[in-house]
Amino acid sequence: MKIAVLGATGQTGQYLVNQALQQGHVVTAVVRNPEKLTVTHDNLKVVTANIFSADSLKAHFKGQDVIMSCLGFPISFFRGVTGYTLSMTAMISAMREAQVNRVITMTSWYTEPNSGTGSPYAIRFFLLPLIRSVLNNMYEMEQFLEKTEDINWTVVRPPGLKNLPASAQEFVAHEGYFVPDNGGQPPGNSVARGDVARFMLSLLNTNAWVKQGVAMTTK
Repeated sequence: MKIAVLGATGQTGQYLVNQALQQGHVVTAVVRNPEKLTVTHDNLKVVTANIFSADSLKAHFKGQDVIMSCLGFPISFFRGVTGYTLSMTAMISAMREAQVNRVITMTSWYTEPNSGTGSPYAIRFFLLPLIRSVLNNMYEMEQFLEKTEDINWTVVRPPGLKNLPASAQEFVAHEGYFVPDNGGQPPGNSVARGDVARFMLSLLNTNAWVKQGVAMTTK
């Protein structure tokens, strides 16, 4: 497939680019700073664009089969985070103009404000308040996609991310904002970034989770 990857220079994005190339896909890495992407490959094209501008993105989206986003934006204590919604708004507009109708993006467990009430103590009372500005904007982006009827979107929600390559572990996927344990409560969990990339690429071969958000982890 022909894949445009946004966030290609980030930690998860680099795993995604490398795995996509290993699987034989043709990848266009849409980046702000090309020097941060060190991989070279005959099937890799690196282009620069403004991720908040549909006009900047649409030329690079033309001819693509799918758009995949690993974009991430930092916590903001003094101002709300807006990068997720602004970038996705630009992506969807560019996709329409370029006639591409499949996008796979990643957010996180616990984006819905009340979904972490049963999470472990340290997550509920320390981590979630710390990153709530990011989670809130992720959730706003998810709500935006739910109202986008003409695009086949999937939101992949991983737990805490470890900067590790892909494993051979089995995926566990659940429609919702976390993957529950046997008691229905969210476990304290984390996943390798390489496995998030592996899961995202696995969605290219199936119609599962189209127009849905899917929480995932490994076991």
